[in-house]
Amino acid sequence: MRRSTLTHAFAAVALVLGGLGVATATVTATAPAAHADECYSWPRTLASGASGSDVTELQVRVAGWVPRGQVMAVDGSYGAQTTAAVTNFQKAYGLTADGVAGPATFSTIYALQDPDCSPAHFSYAEASENCGKGFTGTAANRENMKRALWRAEALRHQLGDHPLRVTSGFRDAACNASVGGASNSVHLSGGALDLVPGDGATSICSIAKQARSAGFGGIFGPGYPAHDDHAHVDIRTTITWDADVCAGW
Repeated sequence: MRRSTLTHAFAAVALVLGGLGVATATVTATAPAAHADECYSWPRTLASGASGSDVTELQVRVAGWVPRGQVMAVDGSYGAQTTAAVTNFQKAYGLTADGVAGPATFSTIYALQDPDCSPAHFSYAEASENCGKGFTGTAANRENMKRALWRAEALRHQLGDHPLRVTSGFRDAACNASVGGASNSVHLSGGALDLVPGDGATSICSIAKQARSAGFGGIFGPGYPAHDDHAHVDIRTTITWDADVCAGW
């Protein structure tokens, strides 16, 4: 913790008094802790049984670490699923894996978090290219983008931190229609991403397969019509996966 200028003032007084033969005691004043993060700071340690908006914010950021085949219930209630996700996050980043979200866990999240609450390796801009128009959606659409991007951040780490590129994210109705998207596409809500490898260390199939362990409800890749050149992932709450030409699917 940083010392305040008061420390130096007390020290100067102690020297003067000491020179006069007066017994002195060392006094150290400390400045308040700095605000932890520009986006969001957790005010308390969280563990099983906790509830509130701070639990919701945590769930958004660890949703990509739920056990395979699960989708995080972002409900503000710290139960068994959240405990498992936090534990997996802690293991992945070399922390004490106790399922309790305390200072070390939050510091790791802060390091992954940009000031606008997007994760370090993805941006709202790339997730809302929207046929060249940029973001034209609502606050709810943006929140869905945030939730999808944090799961993509987990997926990226699970794939060895090799870069991933977003080729399509949020689409308004006109953009979605122009690219042939389904009329009920999750892209319309901001909760879907189309991903491709950013280097030669990963493949579309490896992205699709690993996404099954990154909290995505919808996954479509090679073998699913019109998805041979990207892996579609989304935050729907039900499991719908199809990439059946990928070996080991």
